[in-house]
Amino acid sequence: QVQLVESGGGLVQAGGSLRLSCAASGRTFSNYAMGWFRQAPGKEREFVAAISWSGGRTSYADSVKGRFTISRDNAKNTVYLQMNSLKPEDTAIYYCAATGPFKYYSSRAGEYDYWGQGTQVTVSS
Repeated sequence: QVQLVESGGGLVQAGGSLRLSCAASGRTFSNYAMGWFRQAPGKEREFVAAISWSGGRTSYADSVKGRFTISRDNAKNTVYLQMNSLKPEDTAIYYCAATGPFKYYSSRAGEYDYWGQGTQVTVSS
C-alpha cells in the first residue's frame, strides 16, 4: 500500500554534505512515522534517525546526532535526511522506512512495515 523511493545519495569528500529524500506514495503518508536506516558492507543494518507522523518529535543515533537532521513535508509526501560533516564511516546504503498508521516512531527496524530500495552514500577521506 505504501511505496518509498530514496534519492540524493552520491560520492562526497569527508566534511561535505548531502541531502537525502524519500518520496512516499499514498494518501495516508501523514499518518506514518518515518525512519532512516543504513547498512555498510559487512555490518548490520543500523538506525540513523526517525520522525513522528506529526513531525513534532525526532530521534537520532548517537553516531549522527548533531550532524544529521530528519524532517518531513507531509504536503509533499516526502521525508528528508540532511547530512552534514560527513565522515568516511558514514559510507553505507541508506534506507527510508515507514511504520503503519499512527504507530510510534522507533529505532528498531522490525517496527517498520515498508522500505525503500536504498540509496548509496560514499564518503571519501
